[in-house]
Amino acid sequence: MRTLEDIRPRPGLSVPLVTIVDDAGGLIEADQRALVRHVIQDGRGADVVFSAGTTGEWDRLGNPVRQQVIQVCSEEVAKLNASLSSEGERSVESWAGITTPNRRETLENLEFAIACGADAAVLAPLSIADVRDPVAFVRRDVSDLLDAASRRIPVYLYDNADIAIDARVPHIRTRQVKEMSRLDFVRGIKVSASRKVLGNYTKAARNFRDRGEFGIYVGNAMLIFEIFRPRSGAFGRVLERWVRYRLRGELPVGVVAGPANALPREWAHAWQACRAGDVERMDAVRTVVE
Repeated sequence: MRTLEDIRPRPGLSVPLVTIVDDAGGLIEADQRALVRHVIQDGRGADVVFSAGTTGEWDRLGNPVRQQVIQVCSEEVAKLNASLSSEGERSVESWAGITTPNRRETLENLEFAIACGADAAVLAPLSIADVRDPVAFVRRDVSDLLDAASRRIPVYLYDNADIAIDARVPHIRTRQVKEMSRLDFVRGIKVSASRKVLGNYTKAARNFRDRGEFGIYVGNAMLIFEIFRPRSGAFGRVLERWVRYRLRGELPVGVVAGPANALPREWAHAWQACRAGDVERMDAVRTVVE
């Protein structure tokens, strides 16, 4: 059994695809494939294509459609990667949203994503109605499935209060993330929340690395313009050093931007400008994507 401890979370822009359906709720396959090509932009757009997520309205789709969109997107990414490889461009990863309202279909979707060739799975454990203990579910059910599978893939957690089953438990607790990060296949978390909640994860991130690198992805995309903006003046520089000290350098490794369905290249530029701390370019691209 191959360990996934050496997996490095893919940095950069992740585009959570919208799901293109007809009036009857069926997937329009040709249009979905065209969207995958659009967000990749011949290697100048998305670093990760994320299918069947919240932007793709997974909670409004039947599971056969969820699986169909996972398959179509995985196939199209693989096809485009063959072309990118021949041109010397870096490949794009295909991440599959596997969450459903129940554990049985969620596990079926993980197995299906593996069979389709997805590079990773995205799991929102607080959105599964019959999962009372997310740690136990990941540690036992998900782990057992991966151990028995022909191929192991990393799993990225997804924290989003808007889709949590229990409003009293809107976020995955950092201690739970720490426990799950001890599993070799749990390699990161996407956080769609306020800067304060995101900060709770970045501050705790140094405790999530017992089994290798652990990536934090910003789900509230516009926050990257605040998080990475350099402070000006003497006081600002002191404050910035203090913030970096508190975070122990654990800044997010990527952004998950729903608006990048329309503007993938612009959001790729936004990520690069923010990560570089280039204020002039940050301000210029912000006016475009806002």
